[in-house]
Amino acid sequence: MKIPLFLSGLLLIFISCGDRPSKETATTTEESPRVKDYLPFSELPLDDLSMFNVETPNWKIVGDVYVDRSKDKVLTSSPGKGILANIPEEDSINGHIFTNFDHGDLEIELDVMMPLKSNSGIYFQGRYEVQLLDSWGEKEPSYADIGGIYQSSNYKEVGGYQGNPPSTNASKSPGLWQHFKILFHAPRFNKEGEKIKNAIFQEVWLNGVLIQENVEVTAPTRSAAFEDEKARGPLMIQGDHGPVALRNIIYKKYEDKKLTLSDMYMTEYESNSDTIVGLDTLKVIGESNVDSISANMVTGNRVTRILSYKGQMDVPNSGNYLFNVGLNHGGALLLIGNDTVVDLKGKFGLDTPGIGEIMLEKGKIPFTFIYNKNYPWYTGFSITVEGPEMQKIPLHAKNSLSSANKVSDNDILITVNDETITQRGYMMHGEEKRTHCIAVGSPDRINYSYDLSRGTILQVWEGDFLDVTQMWHLRGTNQLAEPKGFSVSFHGDPDFMTLENKDMVWPDSIPSNIKFKPLGYEMRDNGRPVFIHQEEGTSISNSFKSSENGRGLERTIGIKGNKDIWHKIAEGESIKQLEDGTYIVNDESYFIDFSGNSDLTPIIRQSNGKDELLLKIPAGSGNISYNIIW
Repeated sequence: MKIPLFLSGLLLIFISCGDRPSKETATTTEESPRVKDYLPFSELPLDDLSMFNVETPNWKIVGDVYVDRSKDKVLTSSPGKGILANIPEEDSINGHIFTNFDHGDLEIELDVMMPLKSNSGIYFQGRYEVQLLDSWGEKEPSYADIGGIYQSSNYKEVGGYQGNPPSTNASKSPGLWQHFKILFHAPRFNKEGEKIKNAIFQEVWLNGVLIQENVEVTAPTRSAAFEDEKARGPLMIQGDHGPVALRNIIYKKYEDKKLTLSDMYMTEYESNSDTIVGLDTLKVIGESNVDSISANMVTGNRVTRILSYKGQMDVPNSGNYLFNVGLNHGGALLLIGNDTVVDLKGKFGLDTPGIGEIMLEKGKIPFTFIYNKNYPWYTGFSITVEGPEMQKIPLHAKNSLSSANKVSDNDILITVNDETITQRGYMMHGEEKRTHCIAVGSPDRINYSYDLSRGTILQVWEGDFLDVTQMWHLRGTNQLAEPKGFSVSFHGDPDFMTLENKDMVWPDSIPSNIKFKPLGYEMRDNGRPVFIHQEEGTSISNSFKSSENGRGLERTIGIKGNKDIWHKIAEGESIKQLEDGTYIVNDESYFIDFSGNSDLTPIIRQSNGKDELLLKIPAGSGNISYNIIW
């Protein structure tokens, strides 16, 4: 639903979340450090081409690549290792490249870089293509755009596969690294070799955005290496359509195996304790044999209860298993055999799971799972498991989370029509909740957020504007406004600072000895806000508008003061100036085009293990403009 306009200017008062749990050995505790919530991937090494079958010279291992954004299908490289590059040669046969391993079900993550107007594809089993294309700026993507599932060779025939477009265009500018995460399920065959189930792309993520979900592919894609369908095949990268670069390729191969629960018995207790102890002293509300586990087996409204499940865990393979328990407040305990795997105490949210890893032998083993609903207004838990050659799967019933999260029919979305919209509220920046933010939505769908308390731009995104459901539902928890489109985050430190010298460490907040005075913002004639503040007697204004060419944000800074001041433009793991004069920020992967400011030149320095792009602005008055391109 669309939020009423009278709400869009309010600044809400929020209550922070509680502390997050973490893991120590097999048990999650509050004191120990957080761990990853997945088992390790296998890495496809790119030191040489020994992991591939390749017959043509267009495929190379290189150390770095560069794209000139003004030239079609041009990718240049420098020597080294770590990047797989397709650099086609004129008047030569430019072929595809295949992994030297076959796969069935596969989860893969990798980075790709597309030159201007270039075209390639990732073919699962050498047959089913996820398209790679320079689709920057495409408003209505098709199956032929980046992240699309390409059509089959018989698409013109009755029953031919027509292809499936990505749900949104989450691509970045040519010359920037883009991150894919893809979960693919191979077709299934019976004992006679007859296909009984089509291949499925369960998920395709591009740059952190889910763009394909449960897409069934009825036949091999056009230009596939093989016209038949089989249970296994090699991964193929297309090499005859245009240059492309790939790096950081990690993967997991899965078999069609699942860990299951059986012979379960559930007991419901009346309880109002924060701890899970002394169940034999509690009043039993009900008990029965069950075939699933769910938080919604709690009886009664706004009650406090404990659900205890005992049963058998059927383990498909011997090896390490990772269990992940999330709670919509409350507590939980998972025991397998005689081992405590997860122990969540207190009140935690579903985004703060308990994680436990344990070695299990193939076969049946007893388990106990206890859920403590100790807060009457919240119900919900999740429990997932991942194991050797086994994809992460839920062990809870689907409706176990139905009352734990917001209901989609009640989502509160702010949409932008013909005028710029501003919305104040809390927003996340990395792991930090920022409390004095303004999100700005524009009719051309280029949106951004700004932190008034530090005078800094936080992030920019293209697409729909803002989800403010948490600001009104379940108040007292996160209370966040969330961008609805594909976003890029910036450093989040104060954008301006008085430095004694260029080597002084840049602070992450406004120091107490700095005179900083936020003056809010003014709505100018064009309907866009101009943010104003004073710092050590210097008046600073910031305004933003969409770039005229392509996806970008043009920033204009007005300065008036009697002393020099420094501006932190960007921060990243690596920042370098390219041949065309723009700066590329590798960490967040965006460009800074600082052309047009001939009398000022930024510097790149290293501080605290990161690169920073800084600009010294001399005393006086004037304007500075540059473009952020992603």
